[in-house]
Amino acid sequence: MKKYLLLISFLALVQVAFANPADRLAELSNSSIQKDSVVVEFGKAGKVVIIVDSKEDFEKLKLMNINQIISELDLKENKETGELTIVEIRKNDGSVKEIVKVREDMNETEVQLGRMRVYVDESGENTKVKVETGSGKNKSDKPFHTYFNLDLGINNLIQEGGFPTSDLPYAVKGWGSWNVGLNWMASQKISNGFYWDFGLGFQWYNFKFENRDFQAVRGEDAIDFIQRTDVDGFKSKISASYLTAMTLLKLDFGKMDGDGKKGLQLAAGPYIGYRLGGRSKFIYEEIGGSGRRKDKEPTGLYLQNLRYGIRGELGIGHVRFYTSYDLNELFQDGKGPSVTPISFGIIF
Repeated sequence: MKKYLLLISFLALVQVAFANPADRLAELSNSSIQKDSVVVEFGKAGKVVIIVDSKEDFEKLKLMNINQIISELDLKENKETGELTIVEIRKNDGSVKEIVKVREDMNETEVQLGRMRVYVDESGENTKVKVETGSGKNKSDKPFHTYFNLDLGINNLIQEGGFPTSDLPYAVKGWGSWNVGLNWMASQKISNGFYWDFGLGFQWYNFKFENRDFQAVRGEDAIDFIQRTDVDGFKSKISASYLTAMTLLKLDFGKMDGDGKKGLQLAAGPYIGYRLGGRSKFIYEEIGGSGRRKDKEPTGLYLQNLRYGIRGELGIGHVRFYTSYDLNELFQDGKGPSVTPISFGIIF
């Protein structure tokens, strides 16, 4: 019964959910001019209009009190969410806009009117009432939803617990070693603030060498790094692309109290990728010559076909960062240096 008491209190605020309530009431009256109606006014501008089609219905209405009127409403409950739609607008095109909704869950009741929400919590010794105004629940509060994101970061290589030193031909320069990812994700809500995310994506890795005079080429049995003294090198790198599947368990501390506001977010989980391609690129200019030239080598032959590792994410409000670390090496055994990729950047 408390949801109906909240509803009656909320009817005084119905005008907040509409841009021009007077115009809407006028349209309603004009369309129903041939019908009997009862107008109940309350507050400064609140009105409830009840329209009946016949004299018999009107006589029956006079014998009913407000609780009986509400009980006569054929309220439909959403079995998945427990929500009841109390007031809705049916447009000419057949679409429906829900205006007032009520949800009951054990000792907690929520009434939503447009952008306003009222919570009643009776789980403790004292009843707690919370009123919120705004845009309503955040979309991410839905039990299940999908989304796209873009990873933009930089790559590096780990060898024996550290980055390769600059005297090695495969030492990576951070700026310019871009990591780009396009991911389609789905999110399943487990409980307030706790989610399971999973999805597929495409990842592009670029490893730009600090020593731009070294060119990675395809040798007979392994990748070779050749120092080009016959030309002036401008850029040297290895690139690879992967089809990647990932899954994450995510905690959002701002949503653990059920208010739908984003707070500090932590997520972690495994990923696995299948290599789609791989090559090296060397851009140079001949000594004493003019114009740059470009050489490409199919070095993907010596890259691992599968990559797998751990991904972590850190979010603050709407800003999120990620890092990923492969648990296997970039090159096949004996086909290249023993190095492991690591990436970090920002999520859009």
